[in-house]
Amino acid sequence: MSETTHDATVAVSAPAAPDEGLTAKELAARHGLTVSGARPSLIEYVRQLWDRRHFILAFSRAKLTAQYSQAKLGQLWQVATPLLNAAVYFFIFGLLLEADRGMSREVYIPFLVTGVFVFTFTQSSVMAGVRAISGNLGLVRALHFPRASLPVSFALQQLQQLLFSMIVLFAVTIGFGHYPDLSWLLIVPVLVLQFCFNTGLALIMARAGAKTPDLAQLMPFVMRTWMYASGVMFSIPIFLADKPAWIANVLQWNPAAIYMDLMRFALIDDYDQKFLPDHVWAAAGAWAVLFALGGFVYFWKAEERYGRG
Repeated sequence: MSETTHDATVAVSAPAAPDEGLTAKELAARHGLTVSGARPSLIEYVRQLWDRRHFILAFSRAKLTAQYSQAKLGQLWQVATPLLNAAVYFFIFGLLLEADRGMSREVYIPFLVTGVFVFTFTQSSVMAGVRAISGNLGLVRALHFPRASLPVSFALQQLQQLLFSMIVLFAVTIGFGHYPDLSWLLIVPVLVLQFCFNTGLALIMARAGAKTPDLAQLMPFVMRTWMYASGVMFSIPIFLADKPAWIANVLQWNPAAIYMDLMRFALIDDYDQKFLPDHVWAAAGAWAVLFALGGFVYFWKAEERYGRG
């Protein structure tokens, strides 16, 4: 490109740069640059998560091993902690407050221990989920991987811990005269459904906890309220028999109560269908699918924001 000056000479100007006038987004696209940590499509995200399945399993095992590494009794605390909680609840609710109304001692103690162990599974998954991102910022900022790996891994850790505790639960149940039969096979679908529910809830809490770290201080109070409302220490239909029917119905349909009651139904001979709400298996499946899918999508939508700021 040239032009004539006032003294009749010809001046040659530099050609326009090929990138001139482009926005930052257009410039990045022109040179093949992509956003660091950009959220992939949902299908691609699922594929990436599946590719990290070995990391998820190894991370959950490492966390489980390290959890009590500083304690002299080590992994025995996995069993001793919920068992001691059950002993305290039995003393307070079973002996002092007589929350075992309508149940023999042979039924109430396995009922209580089952409730404590099963609810602890959900409680621990929620508390681990709250800190899954905020408590692992170094890992999140240093490495590129689907962030859902962390809450899923923590939920898997709590499942492994429950499986260890189930040994004691079986011993307590058998010790009070409830021997294995075909109903014990129901334990497997109950655990699968509860694990799906817990994982979805952990994903939801992980996103919330990443944005609001103070949530970790509030959740113990929320979980304690949920525990008292879920019939861990008492049978909801028996204990609330003199209250309006809708109260018992609402409490029985909450997911924590449903999974506890299904496990009790599987393990305890005298805990039969009359203690369960109608369509209980459909409700258990609905809670599991709703939270597993909803929680996964909810977490995925904020994928690119984790570990920033």
